[in-house]
Amino acid sequence: MNFRKDVCFLAGVTALLLALGWSAPVQAKATRQAKAITSKTVQAAKAPAARFVKSPAKSSAKTSVRAAAKPSGKAVASSARSSASAAVNRKGRVRQAGAGAMPLAQARVEAPVQAQMPLMPISVKTPAGVPLKPSATVAAASGATGASFGQIYGLHHTSDPLDLKSSVALVMDQETNEVVLAKNSEAVLPIASLTKLMTAAVIVDARLPMDEDITVTSDDVDTEKNSSSRLTVGATLTRGELLHLALMSSENRAAHALGRTYPGGLQAFVSVMNAKAKLLGMQDTRYVDPTGLNSNNQSSARDLAVLVKAAYQQPLIRELSTSPEHAVRLGNRQVQFRNTNSLVRSPAWDIGLQKTGYIVEAGRCLVMQASMVGRKYIMIFLDSTGKYSRQADAERVRRWLERAPHKTSSTTTTVVPGAAKVTS
Repeated sequence: MNFRKDVCFLAGVTALLLALGWSAPVQAKATRQAKAITSKTVQAAKAPAARFVKSPAKSSAKTSVRAAAKPSGKAVASSARSSASAAVNRKGRVRQAGAGAMPLAQARVEAPVQAQMPLMPISVKTPAGVPLKPSATVAAASGATGASFGQIYGLHHTSDPLDLKSSVALVMDQETNEVVLAKNSEAVLPIASLTKLMTAAVIVDARLPMDEDITVTSDDVDTEKNSSSRLTVGATLTRGELLHLALMSSENRAAHALGRTYPGGLQAFVSVMNAKAKLLGMQDTRYVDPTGLNSNNQSSARDLAVLVKAAYQQPLIRELSTSPEHAVRLGNRQVQFRNTNSLVRSPAWDIGLQKTGYIVEAGRCLVMQASMVGRKYIMIFLDSTGKYSRQADAERVRRWLERAPHKTSSTTTTVVPGAAKVTS
Protein backbone atom coordinates (compact mmCIF):
# COMPACT_ATOMS: atom_id res chain seq x y z
CA MET A 1 0.00 0.00 0.00
CA ASN A 2 2.79 2.35 0.92
CA PHE A 3 4.54 1.40 -2.34
CA ARG A 4 1.52 2.47 -4.36
CA LYS A 5 1.34 5.75 -2.50
CA ASP A 6 4.99 6.39 -3.25
CA VAL A 7 4.46 5.67 -6.93
CA CYS A 8 1.46 7.93 -7.07
CA PHE A 9 3.36 10.64 -5.25
CA LEU A 10 6.28 10.44 -7.67
CA ALA A 11 3.91 10.47 -10.63
CA GLY A 12 2.23 13.56 -9.27
CA VAL A 13 5.54 15.35 -8.67
CA THR A 14 6.67 14.47 -12.19
CA ALA A 15 3.48 15.82 -13.68
CA LEU A 16 3.81 18.96 -11.63
CA LEU A 17 7.41 19.51 -12.70
CA LEU A 18 6.48 18.99 -16.33
CA ALA A 19 3.72 21.50 -15.98
CA LEU A 20 5.75 24.11 -14.12
CA GLY A 21 9.48 23.78 -14.88
CA TRP A 22 10.30 21.52 -17.78
CA SER A 23 7.82 23.24 -20.14
CA ALA A 24 9.86 26.48 -20.32
CA PRO A 25 12.63 25.18 -22.64
CA VAL A 26 10.07 23.47 -24.77
CA GLN A 27 7.98 26.63 -25.04
CA ALA A 28 11.10 28.73 -25.77
CA LYS A 29 12.11 26.41 -28.58
CA ALA A 30 8.64 26.52 -30.01
CA THR A 31 8.64 30.30 -29.79
CA ARG A 32 11.95 30.55 -31.65
CA GLN A 33 10.69 28.29 -34.41
CA ALA A 34 7.57 30.36 -34.75
CA LYS A 35 9.58 33.57 -35.00
CA ALA A 36 11.86 32.04 -37.64
CA ILE A 37 8.90 30.98 -39.73
CA THR A 38 7.37 34.46 -39.38
CA SER A 39 10.69 36.09 -40.36
CA LYS A 40 11.01 33.97 -43.52
CA THR A 41 7.43 34.70 -44.46
CA VAL A 42 7.97 38.47 -44.12
CA GLN A 43 11.24 38.27 -46.04
CA ALA A 44 9.59 36.36 -48.89
CA ALA A 45 6.91 39.00 -49.07
CA LYS A 46 9.49 41.77 -49.18
CA ALA A 47 11.79 40.03 -51.71
CA PRO A 48 10.36 41.64 -54.91
CA ALA A 49 10.99 45.12 -53.53
CA ALA A 50 14.46 44.43 -52.14
CA ARG A 51 17.45 45.00 -54.41
CA PHE A 52 21.07 44.20 -53.79
CA VAL A 53 24.19 45.99 -54.93
CA LYS A 54 27.40 44.45 -56.13
CA SER A 55 30.05 45.82 -53.81
CA PRO A 56 33.66 45.13 -52.98
CA ALA A 57 32.63 44.91 -49.32
CA LYS A 58 29.74 42.92 -47.93
CA SER A 59 28.90 45.81 -45.60
CA SER A 60 27.90 47.89 -48.65
CA ALA A 61 25.43 45.20 -49.63
CA LYS A 62 23.95 45.34 -46.14
CA THR A 63 23.51 49.10 -46.36
CA SER A 64 21.90 48.86 -49.79
CA VAL A 65 19.39 46.27 -48.65
CA ARG A 66 18.39 48.36 -45.67
CA ALA A 67 17.97 51.38 -47.97
CA ALA A 68 15.98 49.46 -50.56
CA ALA A 69 13.50 47.80 -48.20
CA LYS A 70 12.90 49.13 -44.68
CA PRO A 71 12.68 46.26 -42.16
CA SER A 72 9.65 46.06 -39.93
CA GLY A 73 10.79 44.50 -36.68
CA LYS A 74 14.05 43.02 -35.45
CA ALA A 75 13.34 39.64 -36.99
CA VAL A 76 13.08 41.10 -40.51
CA ALA A 77 16.20 43.24 -40.09
CA SER A 78 18.18 40.24 -38.90
CA SER A 79 16.98 38.17 -41.84
CA ALA A 80 17.83 40.93 -44.33
CA ARG A 81 21.35 41.27 -42.96
CA SER A 82 21.91 37.53 -43.25
CA SER A 83 20.71 37.51 -46.86
CA ALA A 84 22.85 40.51 -47.78
CA SER A 85 25.99 38.88 -46.42
CA ALA A 86 25.59 36.08 -48.94
CA ALA A 87 24.16 38.22 -51.75
CA VAL A 88 27.33 38.77 -53.79
CA ASN A 89 29.28 35.85 -55.16
CA ARG A 90 32.72 35.79 -56.76
CA LYS A 91 31.46 36.36 -60.31
CA GLY A 92 29.70 39.60 -59.43
CA ARG A 93 26.19 38.15 -59.55
CA VAL A 94 23.44 38.69 -57.01
CA ARG A 95 21.36 35.92 -55.54
CA GLN A 96 18.02 36.20 -53.83
CA ALA A 97 16.83 33.66 -51.25
CA GLY A 98 15.41 30.66 -53.01
CA ALA A 99 16.09 32.08 -56.50
CA GLY A 100 18.76 31.61 -59.18
CA ALA A 101 21.51 34.11 -60.04
CA MET A 102 20.35 37.32 -61.68
CA PRO A 103 22.49 39.85 -63.62
CA LEU A 104 23.77 42.76 -61.60
CA ALA A 105 22.27 45.21 -64.11
CA GLN A 106 18.80 44.01 -63.15
CA ALA A 107 19.38 44.50 -59.44
CA ARG A 108 21.50 47.67 -59.39
CA VAL A 109 20.90 50.38 -56.83
CA GLU A 110 22.62 53.76 -57.12
CA ALA A 111 25.61 53.86 -54.76
CA PRO A 112 25.67 56.69 -52.24
CA VAL A 113 27.44 59.77 -53.61
CA GLN A 114 29.78 59.93 -50.64
CA ALA A 115 31.04 56.40 -51.47
CA GLN A 116 32.33 57.43 -54.91
CA MET A 117 36.02 58.20 -55.18
CA PRO A 118 36.76 61.47 -57.02
CA LEU A 119 39.30 61.44 -59.83
CA MET A 120 42.76 62.40 -58.65
CA PRO A 121 44.37 65.29 -60.56
CA ILE A 122 47.38 64.28 -62.64
CA SER A 123 49.60 66.84 -64.35
CA VAL A 124 52.21 65.88 -66.94
CA LYS A 125 53.94 68.67 -68.83
CA THR A 126 55.34 68.60 -72.34
CA PRO A 127 58.57 66.58 -72.27
CA ALA A 128 61.72 68.57 -71.65
CA GLY A 129 63.61 69.52 -74.80
CA VAL A 130 60.54 69.97 -76.98
CA PRO A 131 60.69 73.48 -78.49
CA LEU A 132 57.57 75.57 -78.10
CA LYS A 133 58.10 77.12 -81.53
CA PRO A 134 58.74 74.78 -84.49
CA SER A 135 61.72 75.64 -86.66
CA ALA A 136 62.45 75.37 -90.38
CA THR A 137 64.66 72.37 -89.59
CA VAL A 138 61.70 70.43 -88.23
CA ALA A 139 59.63 71.31 -91.31
CA ALA A 140 62.42 70.01 -93.55
CA ALA A 141 62.67 66.81 -91.52
CA SER A 142 58.92 66.30 -91.75
CA GLY A 143 58.99 66.76 -95.50
CA ALA A 144 61.87 64.32 -95.88
CA THR A 145 60.52 61.58 -93.60
CA GLY A 146 56.77 61.98 -93.88
CA ALA A 147 56.53 62.25 -90.10
CA SER A 148 54.48 64.84 -88.28
CA PHE A 149 56.07 67.49 -86.09
CA GLY A 150 54.72 65.69 -83.03
CA GLN A 151 56.36 62.44 -84.11
CA ILE A 152 59.68 64.20 -84.68
CA TYR A 153 59.44 65.78 -81.21
CA GLY A 154 58.66 62.42 -79.63
CA LEU A 155 55.29 63.57 -78.30
CA HIS A 156 53.68 60.24 -79.18
CA HIS A 157 55.78 58.61 -76.46
CA THR A 158 53.85 60.57 -73.83
CA SER A 159 51.55 58.08 -72.14
CA ASP A 160 48.17 58.84 -70.62
CA PRO A 161 45.59 56.76 -68.73
CA LEU A 162 43.08 56.96 -71.60
CA ASP A 163 45.61 55.65 -74.13
CA LEU A 164 44.85 58.48 -76.56
CA LYS A 165 46.32 58.22 -80.04
CA SER A 166 46.59 62.02 -80.29
CA SER A 167 49.94 63.32 -79.10
CA VAL A 168 48.24 66.53 -77.91
CA ALA A 169 44.87 66.75 -76.19
CA LEU A 170 42.93 69.24 -74.11
CA VAL A 171 39.42 69.03 -72.65
CA MET A 172 37.98 71.86 -70.61
CA ASP A 173 34.67 72.98 -69.20
CA GLN A 174 33.34 75.66 -71.53
CA GLU A 175 31.64 77.68 -68.81
CA THR A 176 34.22 77.52 -66.01
CA ASN A 177 37.42 77.09 -68.09
CA GLU A 178 38.44 74.26 -65.77
CA VAL A 179 40.74 71.81 -67.52
CA VAL A 180 39.73 68.20 -66.98
CA LEU A 181 42.27 66.63 -69.33
CA ALA A 182 45.55 67.97 -70.70
CA LYS A 183 48.28 66.22 -72.64
CA ASN A 184 51.17 68.19 -74.14
CA SER A 185 48.72 71.07 -74.36
CA GLU A 186 51.44 73.73 -74.53
CA ALA A 187 53.22 72.27 -77.57
CA VAL A 188 52.96 74.42 -80.71
CA LEU A 189 52.22 72.40 -83.85
CA PRO A 190 50.83 72.86 -87.37
CA ILE A 191 47.03 72.91 -87.23
CA ALA A 192 46.09 72.16 -90.86
CA SER A 193 42.43 72.89 -91.68
CA LEU A 194 41.62 73.90 -88.11
CA THR A 195 42.76 77.19 -89.60
CA LYS A 196 39.40 77.44 -91.35
CA LEU A 197 37.70 78.07 -88.02
CA MET A 198 39.51 81.41 -87.81
CA THR A 199 38.77 82.01 -91.51
CA ALA A 200 35.08 81.63 -90.75
CA ALA A 201 35.29 83.87 -87.67
CA VAL A 202 36.85 86.70 -89.72
CA ILE A 203 34.25 86.36 -92.49
CA VAL A 204 31.36 86.46 -90.02
CA ASP A 205 32.87 89.42 -88.16
CA ALA A 206 33.17 91.37 -91.43
CA ARG A 207 29.38 91.07 -92.03
CA LEU A 208 29.91 90.65 -95.76
CA PRO A 209 26.82 89.73 -97.81
CA MET A 210 26.38 85.95 -97.71
CA ASP A 211 24.35 85.91 -100.93
CA GLU A 212 27.11 87.54 -103.01
CA ASP A 213 28.35 85.30 -105.85
CA ILE A 214 32.03 84.36 -105.85
CA THR A 215 33.75 82.50 -108.70
CA VAL A 216 36.55 80.01 -108.07
CA THR A 217 39.69 80.99 -110.01
CA SER A 218 43.06 79.42 -110.70
CA ASP A 219 44.43 81.43 -107.76
CA ASP A 220 42.39 79.20 -105.45
CA VAL A 221 44.00 75.99 -106.71
CA ASP A 222 46.30 74.40 -104.12
CA THR A 223 49.95 74.52 -105.18
CA GLU A 224 51.21 73.86 -101.63
CA LYS A 225 50.13 70.23 -101.28
CA ASN A 226 48.42 69.71 -104.66
CA SER A 227 45.23 68.61 -102.96
CA SER A 228 42.18 67.82 -105.04
CA SER A 229 38.84 69.63 -105.02
CA ARG A 230 35.41 69.16 -106.53
CA LEU A 231 35.10 72.92 -106.95
CA THR A 232 36.39 73.34 -110.48
CA VAL A 233 37.83 76.61 -111.74
CA GLY A 234 34.96 78.72 -112.97
CA ALA A 235 32.43 77.34 -110.47
CA THR A 236 30.30 80.09 -108.94
CA LEU A 237 28.80 79.87 -105.46
CA THR A 238 27.57 82.38 -102.92
CA ARG A 239 29.79 83.45 -100.07
CA GLY A 240 27.48 81.60 -97.70
CA GLU A 241 27.84 78.36 -99.67
CA LEU A 242 31.62 78.69 -99.77
CA LEU A 243 31.66 79.23 -96.00
CA HIS A 244 29.44 76.18 -95.55
CA LEU A 245 31.74 73.94 -97.59
CA ALA A 246 34.87 75.31 -95.92
CA LEU A 247 33.56 74.49 -92.42
CA MET A 248 31.65 71.29 -93.12
CA SER A 249 33.74 69.59 -95.83
CA SER A 250 37.00 71.49 -95.26
CA GLU A 251 37.02 72.64 -98.90
CA ASN A 252 40.38 74.33 -99.50
CA ARG A 253 39.37 76.23 -102.63
CA ALA A 254 36.28 77.54 -100.86
CA ALA A 255 38.36 78.84 -97.94
CA HIS A 256 40.95 80.41 -100.25
CA ALA A 257 38.26 82.13 -102.32
CA LEU A 258 36.78 83.60 -99.13
CA GLY A 259 40.14 85.10 -98.20
CA ARG A 260 40.96 86.24 -101.71
CA THR A 261 37.69 88.19 -102.08
CA TYR A 262 37.98 89.85 -98.67
CA PRO A 263 38.20 93.67 -98.82
CA GLY A 264 41.91 94.42 -99.32
CA GLY A 265 42.72 90.97 -100.69
CA LEU A 266 44.35 87.86 -99.30
CA GLN A 267 47.16 89.55 -97.40
CA ALA A 268 44.73 91.86 -95.66
CA PHE A 269 42.63 88.85 -94.73
CA VAL A 270 45.58 86.99 -93.19
CA SER A 271 46.54 90.12 -91.26
CA VAL A 272 43.05 90.28 -89.78
CA MET A 273 43.29 86.60 -88.85
CA ASN A 274 46.46 87.24 -86.86
CA ALA A 275 45.07 90.41 -85.32
CA LYS A 276 42.00 88.55 -84.09
CA ALA A 277 44.18 85.80 -82.64
CA LYS A 278 46.16 88.40 -80.74
CA LEU A 279 42.98 90.07 -79.54
CA LEU A 280 41.74 86.74 -78.17
CA GLY A 281 45.03 86.19 -76.34
CA MET A 282 46.22 83.37 -78.59
CA GLN A 283 49.92 83.99 -78.01
CA ASP A 284 51.19 80.78 -79.62
CA THR A 285 49.19 81.15 -82.83
CA ARG A 286 50.27 82.24 -86.30
CA TYR A 287 48.44 82.22 -89.64
CA VAL A 288 49.92 82.54 -93.15
CA ASP A 289 46.94 81.44 -95.27
CA PRO A 290 43.18 80.86 -94.84
CA THR A 291 43.24 77.13 -95.67
CA GLY A 292 45.81 75.57 -93.35
CA LEU A 293 47.66 73.83 -96.18
CA ASN A 294 50.81 75.68 -95.17
CA SER A 295 52.48 74.08 -92.14
CA ASN A 296 53.38 77.54 -90.84
CA ASN A 297 49.78 77.86 -89.67
CA GLN A 298 50.54 76.86 -86.10
CA SER A 299 48.95 76.95 -82.66
CA SER A 300 48.71 75.16 -79.32
CA ALA A 301 45.81 73.24 -77.84
CA ARG A 302 45.25 75.96 -75.24
CA ASP A 303 45.01 78.64 -77.92
CA LEU A 304 42.65 76.54 -80.00
CA ALA A 305 40.35 76.08 -77.02
CA VAL A 306 40.11 79.88 -76.82
CA LEU A 307 39.25 80.04 -80.53
CA VAL A 308 36.57 77.36 -80.23
CA LYS A 309 34.98 79.18 -77.33
CA ALA A 310 34.93 82.45 -79.29
CA ALA A 311 33.66 80.87 -82.52
CA TYR A 312 30.87 79.14 -80.60
CA GLN A 313 29.36 82.57 -79.96
CA GLN A 314 28.51 82.78 -83.68
CA PRO A 315 25.30 80.84 -84.46
CA LEU A 316 26.16 80.65 -88.17
CA ILE A 317 29.48 78.94 -87.49
CA ARG A 318 27.79 76.47 -85.16
CA GLU A 319 25.14 75.66 -87.75
CA LEU A 320 27.41 75.28 -90.77
CA SER A 321 30.19 73.35 -89.04
CA THR A 322 27.83 70.71 -87.65
CA SER A 323 25.74 70.26 -90.81
CA PRO A 324 25.88 66.54 -91.74
CA GLU A 325 25.72 67.20 -95.49
CA HIS A 326 24.91 69.85 -98.06
CA ALA A 327 24.28 69.85 -101.82
CA VAL A 328 25.29 72.71 -104.12
CA ARG A 329 24.67 73.25 -107.82
CA LEU A 330 27.82 73.36 -109.90
CA GLY A 331 26.83 74.24 -113.44
CA ASN A 332 24.24 71.72 -114.59
CA ARG A 333 24.82 69.20 -111.85
CA GLN A 334 24.04 68.87 -108.17
CA VAL A 335 27.02 67.91 -106.02
CA GLN A 336 26.63 66.46 -102.54
CA PHE A 337 29.18 67.28 -99.83
CA ARG A 338 29.42 65.57 -96.44
CA ASN A 339 30.85 66.53 -93.08
CA THR A 340 34.42 65.35 -92.54
CA ASN A 341 33.58 64.57 -88.91
CA SER A 342 31.50 61.39 -88.69
CA LEU A 343 30.56 62.11 -85.06
CA VAL A 344 28.03 64.75 -86.14
CA ARG A 345 25.92 61.90 -87.51
CA SER A 346 26.09 59.86 -84.31
CA PRO A 347 23.03 59.94 -82.02
CA ALA A 348 25.38 59.48 -79.06
CA TRP A 349 26.81 62.96 -79.53
CA ASP A 350 25.42 66.46 -79.01
CA ILE A 351 27.97 68.56 -80.91
CA GLY A 352 27.61 72.34 -81.04
CA LEU A 353 30.68 73.13 -83.16
CA GLN A 354 33.44 71.14 -84.82
CA LYS A 355 36.32 71.29 -87.28
CA THR A 356 38.73 68.69 -88.59
CA GLY A 357 42.15 69.06 -90.18
CA TYR A 358 44.96 67.07 -91.76
CA ILE A 359 48.29 67.56 -93.44
CA VAL A 360 51.34 65.36 -92.94
CA GLU A 361 53.08 67.89 -90.70
CA ALA A 362 50.04 68.23 -88.43
CA GLY A 363 48.68 64.70 -88.33
CA ARG A 364 44.94 64.17 -87.84
CA CYS A 365 43.34 66.99 -85.89
CA LEU A 366 39.92 67.67 -84.40
CA VAL A 367 38.33 70.41 -82.32
CA MET A 368 34.80 70.25 -80.95
CA GLN A 369 32.31 71.74 -78.56
CA ALA A 370 29.99 69.07 -77.19
CA SER A 371 27.51 68.62 -74.36
CA MET A 372 28.11 65.59 -72.12
CA VAL A 373 26.85 64.55 -68.70
CA GLY A 374 24.94 67.79 -68.37
CA ARG A 375 27.90 70.06 -69.10
CA LYS A 376 29.47 71.75 -72.13
CA TYR A 377 33.02 70.77 -73.00
CA ILE A 378 35.61 72.02 -75.47
CA MET A 379 37.76 69.22 -76.86
CA ILE A 380 41.04 69.57 -78.75
CA PHE A 381 42.93 66.66 -80.36
CA LEU A 382 46.11 67.30 -82.37
CA ASP A 383 48.56 65.09 -84.24
CA SER A 384 46.56 61.89 -84.03
CA THR A 385 47.75 58.77 -85.82
CA GLY A 386 45.32 56.75 -87.93
CA LYS A 387 42.46 57.89 -90.14
CA TYR A 388 39.77 57.50 -87.48
CA SER A 389 41.87 57.84 -84.34
CA ARG A 390 40.85 61.43 -83.58
CA GLN A 391 37.16 60.44 -83.44
CA ALA A 392 38.11 57.38 -81.40
CA ASP A 393 39.96 59.62 -78.94
CA ALA A 394 36.86 61.77 -78.59
CA GLU A 395 34.84 58.63 -77.86
CA ARG A 396 37.35 57.58 -75.20
CA VAL A 397 37.03 60.95 -73.51
CA ARG A 398 33.23 60.85 -73.66
CA ARG A 399 33.08 57.44 -72.02
CA TRP A 400 35.60 58.55 -69.41
CA LEU A 401 33.53 61.61 -68.53
CA GLU A 402 30.31 59.58 -68.38
CA ARG A 403 31.88 57.11 -65.94
CA ALA A 404 33.42 59.79 -63.75
CA PRO A 405 31.56 61.01 -60.64
CA HIS A 406 30.01 64.43 -61.13
CA LYS A 407 28.68 66.96 -58.68
CA THR A 408 26.04 69.51 -59.43
CA SER A 409 27.63 72.26 -57.36
CA SER A 410 31.30 71.91 -58.25
CA THR A 411 33.58 70.39 -60.87
CA THR A 412 36.09 67.61 -60.39
CA THR A 413 39.28 68.75 -62.13
CA THR A 414 41.60 66.13 -63.53
CA VAL A 415 44.68 66.72 -65.70
CA VAL A 416 45.86 63.66 -67.54
CA PRO A 417 49.43 63.38 -68.92
CA GLY A 418 50.98 64.22 -71.01
CA ALA A 419 54.17 63.22 -100.07
CA ALA A 420 50.82 62.25 -98.84
CA LYS A 421 47.24 62.74 -99.90
CA VAL A 422 45.80 65.81 -98.26
CA THR A 423 42.35 65.51 -96.75
CA SER A 424 40.69 66.89 -93.64
